[in-house]
Amino acid sequence: MKSKLILCSFLAVSFLNAQAAVKNMSPIKIVPKVIYGNDDRLDVYESSDSLMRELSRSTAAQILNNNITLEGDVYTVKSKTLADEGICKSERFSNQMAAANCSGFLVSADTLVTAGHCINTVSDCANHSWVFDFANTSEEKTSFTFTKDQVFHCTKIIAREKNSETMNDYSVLKLDRPVLGRAPLKFRTNGKTADDAVFTVIGHPSGLPTKITAAADMRDNTNLVFFRTNADTYGGNSGSAVVDSRTGVVEGILVRGDQDYAQAEGDSCLVSVHRDQNGGRGEDVTRITNIKVLLKN
Repeated sequence: MKSKLILCSFLAVSFLNAQAAVKNMSPIKIVPKVIYGNDDRLDVYESSDSLMRELSRSTAAQILNNNITLEGDVYTVKSKTLADEGICKSERFSNQMAAANCSGFLVSADTLVTAGHCINTVSDCANHSWVFDFANTSEEKTSFTFTKDQVFHCTKIIAREKNSETMNDYSVLKLDRPVLGRAPLKFRTNGKTADDAVFTVIGHPSGLPTKITAAADMRDNTNLVFFRTNADTYGGNSGSAVVDSRTGVVEGILVRGDQDYAQAEGDSCLVSVHRDQNGGRGEDVTRITNIKVLLKN
């Protein structure tokens, strides 16, 4: 999600604040992300990487309960598209539903990891659901329905840190029941991510259905709390699993980055900010080895 960084136009600020107000019942901060070089985001069904497609099944979208209805045994998610939210129709995925506030991933059958700024209090758990398979798996969908075994809620914050000095940012959540048929993601438990690592991010940029975003390089590996990449990520990617593209092992959690949208020249809608492959500030990833409670198991 996106934080209170200064955007390049009043319109961009107004749009992002309005989007946050609509989607969030509690004051969850939003942290911008951006496109570096080519836009490497793919829908799940578009990805040729079978490992990443399988890992995506163990990632979840944080969706406001107000956007979910239950009739009988079927949940229906309703939300505006990116174009409805003020994004230019020329933008990729502008016709897709933007329902997610944040992203998360399984580390055990009933434990989910996300960014610390995505869940501040237990009341945030009560106001949101964690939905698996919010994805375009064969074609673009205009509506999404889910069964009860795809929709979960957090009941406890096992561990959380959102530190403005160290910049550590994570939440570990207890779900209301075990998630069946989805393997928890493997994650680094010791050592340091390699300087030449290549990453794939799996999550929900701008709240969209799951995107697999590959070809991200290490930009800065010096900080002990987080590392920096050039992943093509947006608000909504916060909490996304950042995995080693070669091994599928989670190296960290996407938490913040560069400005993602700016006002289109000569238009009132917003377009993605594009940087050179190694331009801009980069995208920050909390090292998963900082989450000590995970290392005890």
